[in-house]
Amino acid sequence: MLRRVGMWARRAVVAGWCLAVLAGCAGGGPPGGPDGDAAVPGASPAPPPPPSRAVLTALPADGAQDVPPEGPVRVTAAQGRLVSVRLADARGTELPGTISPDGAAWTPDGPLPLGTAFTLDAVAEDDQGQRAAQHSAFSTVARAHTFVAFFTPEDGSTVGVGMPVSLRFSRPITDRAAVERAVRVSADPPVPVAAHWFGDQRLDVRPQRYWAAGTKVTVALRLKDVQGAPGGFGTQNRDLHFTVGRAQVSTVDLDAHTLTVRAGPGGKMLKVLKVSGGSPEHPTYRGVLVVSEKYRVTRMNSQTVGMGDEYDIKDVPHAMRLTASGTFVHGNYWADPGVFGTANTSHGCIGLADVKGGASKDSPAGWLFEHTIPGDVLEVRASAGDFVPPSNGLGDWNVPWDQWVAGSALR
Repeated sequence: MLRRVGMWARRAVVAGWCLAVLAGCAGGGPPGGPDGDAAVPGASPAPPPPPSRAVLTALPADGAQDVPPEGPVRVTAAQGRLVSVRLADARGTELPGTISPDGAAWTPDGPLPLGTAFTLDAVAEDDQGQRAAQHSAFSTVARAHTFVAFFTPEDGSTVGVGMPVSLRFSRPITDRAAVERAVRVSADPPVPVAAHWFGDQRLDVRPQRYWAAGTKVTVALRLKDVQGAPGGFGTQNRDLHFTVGRAQVSTVDLDAHTLTVRAGPGGKMLKVLKVSGGSPEHPTYRGVLVVSEKYRVTRMNSQTVGMGDEYDIKDVPHAMRLTASGTFVHGNYWADPGVFGTANTSHGCIGLADVKGGASKDSPAGWLFEHTIPGDVLEVRASAGDFVPPSNGLGDWNVPWDQWVAGSALR
């Protein structure tokens, strides 16, 4: 199964999620392509444009924690020029930086705030105008003997019905009950919710079933001066708010190679799209998968997931993350169009037909991208393949309710 960043919707400490190159998986291509898939007899797909020669390098490493406020934080481009660099915290606030006159390097204009999660997105262009993109995430060091919570979803956001509240703590928590008591989640209209710990640094909260459309959720963090571990005290007192938008729950049938989008009251069918899932050697996870991030264009590299040099695609269009380990639903312009709706050929992702560039809203992948928000649900069914581990991404809904409640420190 392929992997890529740092999950947690930019609110979480993402060690082990974000890779130095935003990784993912690529659906079956023609012979010599990323997947080495054979073309459908009689089909003559046009060769894809050459990949960008630009090579992006970012510091610190993707997923780095406890980065000093002075860095090093830097982006460089070889065999090309930087077009744009965006360094932003989990609230979307951008930190200023400067691209060198020759376009070869970018650095921030000053030191970074302490105890903050950041995402770093860079785009470079080679001498032929072909672009390469790179995404990474890291967090700066918190003050000694304190901890903070990085949160998903973003404050003020509108999300799908499958979005849980997910908190990642900057340090291991030993007194889970004390910390859990300091996190209060309420909904309007009211609905019972329960908390569940995944290890000692992640606490998620959700209702028994998906949120109802239109629900307004408030997360009250009262962590200031709460002792979460010997000598370790919280620093945050703040309220977060998000709204559940329209209800959209899609079904992916990997045996039939279809993705059926349903939305609104009663789950009215909006569209049926043809897909290509993971091959028998790299099957797609089954179970409830929740969209956590969206990228109009991103890079996917097999080296970051231990697959050698099988593929390196610098401009995967319309990519939407489903797991922390790198399962995506994304556009695919390099595969023979005949595989969509007929065969599972990818390294674990769910691919849809698309065109290069990520600008199309009319392709199957472009349509799905435009009609999807973080928190939307894909229920994946297949006759084979592993079920997604609940802690891999926002897989909370794969835990039965009685087991979920048992995962609370206050049960």
